[in-house]
Amino acid sequence: MPRYEYRCRTCGDTFELNRPMAQSADPATCPTGHDDTVKLLSTVAVAGTATAPAPSPGSGGGGGCCGGGCCG
Repeated sequence: MPRYEYRCRTCGDTFELNRPMAQSADPATCPTGHDDTVKLLSTVAVAGTATAPAPSPGSGGGGGCCGGGCCG
C-alpha cells in the first residue's frame, strides 16, 4: 500500500499515512486532531545497478537515426 506525506496547516507537523491510491486525495486528519491538511508532493529515489553494459559506438547496438544500422 502506498505511503503519502501530508502537512498540517494548523500546527505545521508533517506526517505519513498508508492508504490506497484511490484515497490519496481524501482529507487526512493530523495526529494532533487538526483537519486542515495538505498532501505533499513526494519524490521517489530508485537505486540499482546496471545488468548489461552500454553498447560501444559502432557496435550496431542501437541508437542513431534508425535505431540500429539501417542508415548506413
